[in-house]
This record gives sequence, structure tokens and C-alpha cells, in this order.
Amino acid sequence: MKWDTGLQAVLASLLFAATALSEHTSNWAVLVCTSRFWFNYRHLANVLSIYRTVKRLGIPDSQIILMLPDDMACNPRNAFPGTVYSNSDRAVDLYGDNIEVDYRGYEVTVENFIRLLTDRVGEEMPRSKRLLTDERSNILVYMTGHGGNEFLKFQDAEEIGAFDLAHAFEQMWEKKRYNEILFMIDTCQANTMYSRLYSPNIIATGSSELDESSYSHHADNDVGVAVIDRYTYYNLEFLESQVRDMNSQKTVGELFDSYDFDKIHSNAGVRYDLFPEGAAGARSRLITDFFGNIQKVEVDRAQDQVLEEDLVGLSKTIALLRAKEAEQLAARRANDSAASAPAGSVPTNDVAGIARKVQGATALTTENWFTRKAVGATALVGCVALWGLGAILEK
Repeated sequence: MKWDTGLQAVLASLLFAATALSEHTSNWAVLVCTSRFWFNYRHLANVLSIYRTVKRLGIPDSQIILMLPDDMACNPRNAFPGTVYSNSDRAVDLYGDNIEVDYRGYEVTVENFIRLLTDRVGEEMPRSKRLLTDERSNILVYMTGHGGNEFLKFQDAEEIGAFDLAHAFEQMWEKKRYNEILFMIDTCQANTMYSRLYSPNIIATGSSELDESSYSHHADNDVGVAVIDRYTYYNLEFLESQVRDMNSQKTVGELFDSYDFDKIHSNAGVRYDLFPEGAAGARSRLITDFFGNIQKVEVDRAQDQVLEEDLVGLSKTIALLRAKEAEQLAARRANDSAASAPAGSVPTNDVAGIARKVQGATALTTENWFTRKAVGATALVGCVALWGLGAILEK
């Protein structure tokens, strides 16, 4: 019986430790658009749509890295200057007044993206351009643009390969820069981009298989181009309709089950094998574990006893100082009273027993009353006489 009890205690401890390790204490999002030029409007709308969703679910701008290679809102071809829409009804302006772009224009490069993930940046790099994660951080990495078999183009000038991405994630794992990663990519042959990943605790999903294209959903005739891709559109449809707030219990598995070839027009893929708990563990993760800002706070009680002792000592010191200050104040008052008292006066300690003499009001005598009445009457008669004289002179 003792052995059974001990074994149960050990198993319970291991289970608790495993649960604690799976919990995260912060959420981050890395949202990357890799396309420039006006006809790639939909790619910028894709990433801004995800940006709006993660902000709605609580991730602050300080924990979102947004990379936009072009500014479609200010493009001279834009019929609606200063705006970006992902739907032809133009109900929601994705650009709006509250957007923080961290990497803009030619700052969006493969080198900067890899340096961001691995934190290989100089000391001069501002915090807004750094991914300040740790081993308890869950990260959403979303990428969209033009791609092919195991590559994704950056601004039609360079490309990142599947091996580059895999090695970057491995460096992140070795440097304890993440707890779990949800990697999403919307591009042609997207699923090939996560085929080379080998680091643990990563869930990966893409919009299309090898030799498949990723298609746009619809165009806005007034804007003149397609405004969103199908894969991103149906992800957003699920997130907006099913994940109302941070208390949602919808899981990643339910999101993946919503993928339909008839809607997306390509075979969206999912990879679970990098998760230690397998498909079941990966599918059970809540969507808000990556898209929201649900945090579990750890309280370190190792120093509680020392802290309590310090507080007790501090309170005693404060009490002694207050008592000393009161004594000094009483002595100062006694000295001041003794110095100001005249010779032969009552001692200071007897002053409290003597009633203070209050000076009463001076009574008004009859003589003074008649005198003041006479003066007042004389002044009144004089005023009337002056008024009458003035009236006569006017005539």
C-alpha cells in the first residue's frame, strides 16, 4: 500500500509538472506580408485582417510584429485614400486610425525576418522591432505572399526557403524563445513551406498542397483588384463568428475541421507530428492560446518568509521612529512655551487647567445711540437738499 501511495504521488507530480510546462505566460504575433505593388492588394488585406483579429482578442501592439512592404492605403491608385478593405462591402477599414507598422517598405527582408525570430539584432534596435519572447511564450506566425515549392518570395527580389524557416525555428527553440508556435501561411504551394520543420511544439497549417495555387476570394470593382484570399477569408469567417471573445473554448482542431476544398479551392494542410502530444494534444489547444492574450501568471513563493521578516522589521523601525519624533515634538513645544511665558506666570503644566478669559463685546450706550442717529439724519437732509437744488438748476 505504501508503494502504491508513493507511486501515485510521483505520477501526480509528473502530471502537474507536464501541465505547468504546457502553460504559457505571454502571447505574441508575427504577421508578415511579403508582396508589394498595387495588384497584390489582397496580400496586405490578408495580414491586416489577422492583425485586427488578434488585437480584438487582446494581444496588444507591443506584442505584435507587423511587417508591410507596401502602403496600399496611400497608393495613388486607391479610390478610397487612407483605407484598406478586405470585403467589397467596405464595412471595416482595416487600416483605420490605430495601426502600428513595425517593419515597412524595404525593411521587410528575409534577413530582417530571420533576425527578428532569432533575436540576432544590435543593441540599437528599438523594442518595437524585437520579438521579446521567452520559453513560456506562445507565438502566432502568419505569412502571406507569392510562393512556390518550398519558397516564399519577398517583394519579388529575394526568397526564403523551407530550410531557412526550419533552421530559424530551431534556433528559437534552442534559445528558449517560445513555448508553442502556430505557423500559418497563405500562398501557392504553401504546405511545402512547413515540410522541413523539425523543432518541437509547432502546429503548422497552409492554404495549398504541392502544385496547387492559392486563390483570391473576390474583387472589389471600385478598388479594381482582389481584396482577400480564400484561405484567409474562411479562417477569418470562423474566427469572427465562432471566437467572440477571449473566453471562447473553440479549439484549433475545430478551426482546421472547418477547412473545405469547395470553399478554399485548394487542399489546406495541417501538420501535427511536431507536437509531443501528437494530433490529439495539438487539436485540443484553444484558439485563444495563439490568437488571444490569455495569460497564466506564476507566483514565486520561495522568498515569502524572508519578505515577511523584512516587513516585520521595517514596521518595527517605523514605530520607533514615530515614537522618537513624538518625543522630540513634545520637548520642542515645552521649550517654546517656557520661553514665551512672562515672569511669575503659571507654570506650563498648569496652563491647561486655567480657563481662558474671553473679551466680551462693548455695550452701546444711549448717548452714543442718539449721537449716531443725529449724524445720520443730518446727512440724509443734506442729500435731499442737494438733489432739489440740482433739479431747480436743470430747469
